[in-house]
Amino acid sequence: MPKKRSHHEFIYHKTNALEITRQRLAHFNKTYQFKIHKITIKNQSTRWGSCSKKGNLNFNYRIILLPMHLLDYVIVHELCHLKEFNHSKHFWDLVAKILPDYKKVKKEFKKIRFYK
Repeated sequence: MPKKRSHHEFIYHKTNALEITRQRLAHFNKTYQFKIHKITIKNQSTRWGSCSKKGNLNFNYRIILLPMHLLDYVIVHELCHLKEFNHSKHFWDLVAKILPDYKKVKKEFKKIRFYK
């Protein structure tokens, strides 16, 4: 069983996670043009990302440890929640604009174990 993640590890990765998250959001949002209010990197124990109705996007610092295609999946997923605050067909159609193979990536993502 992997060791627990420390606060030190969060601090170590937070800046890089924020930088790559901002870059990838800017890249993908060229397609969508959604209004992003605030981007935050957190030390969450059970979520990779979240979106608030105010347009705030939150991401777990651990996304920086993911392979790029999985990191991109989290970014696009939360970005699409700015338009569709659900997992309806319209939401997944938005995701598919950028990630046409999202179903394959989603299956792969579910195999990852989340450790605190």
